[in-house]
Amino acid sequence: MAKRAVVVVTGGAQGIGRAIVDQFDEERGWQVAVLDIDQQALDELPETVWRYAGDVGDPTAVEGFARWLGERTDRVAVLINNAAVGFRHNMEETTITEWNRVLSVNLSGAYWMVRCLLPLLRANQGAAVIQIASTRALMSEPHTEAYSAAKGGLLALTHAMAVSLAPDRIRANAISPGWIVSEPWRKSSERHCPELSPADQVQHPSGRVGSPPDIARAVRFLADPANAFINGANLVIDGGMTIKMIYHGD
Repeated sequence: MAKRAVVVVTGGAQGIGRAIVDQFDEERGWQVAVLDIDQQALDELPETVWRYAGDVGDPTAVEGFARWLGERTDRVAVLINNAAVGFRHNMEETTITEWNRVLSVNLSGAYWMVRCLLPLLRANQGAAVIQIASTRALMSEPHTEAYSAAKGGLLALTHAMAVSLAPDRIRANAISPGWIVSEPWRKSSERHCPELSPADQVQHPSGRVGSPPDIARAVRFLADPANAFINGANLVIDGGMTIKMIYHGD
């Protein structure tokens, strides 16, 4: 059984998830466990990380991960539901299979992860669940219905869990990232640095586009037991874009 505090990160092999993994793995006292569907990306994680290949959108895979994890530890201190699939498609062309796939990974998978790891979370006496949502839950561009609905549902799921799990001393919070440039944090075969224009940067009140470590640092903050009074909250990290009024004049 692990002697260090265990943190679970879904979708932790690339992007924001990888930055979260690195944040915890580089600190002493944490054992990181990752559930991710991409075996190649999993293979590129540090050897200290526990790795499990599986699809968060498949309840059977989540149940298998929970059993596998239970053989290695008797408690989980932090669960970070980060796994997600993007989707942008015209409503008239979106199939029910595509719709269900987005919701199964981005929303149902997060619920089932908590459900299956609940005994391990309870055993920690003060665990934290952190959901990686999106500012798409609060505002939209055209043709983002499935993704936005899933992320909006994730925010509702978070405050519901904060209340339901309070007797077990498990707190639940969400983080809603804005524009995060995650391409440099992908697996080596897909890693690249996109070109950003000055306009891309300065449109943000903070003066720049975000990066995965911006989110990872916020996750670490919410994971700290010293911040346990923060519960049922949604932390928007978007460089100030959602509070910026934009009017188009002549």
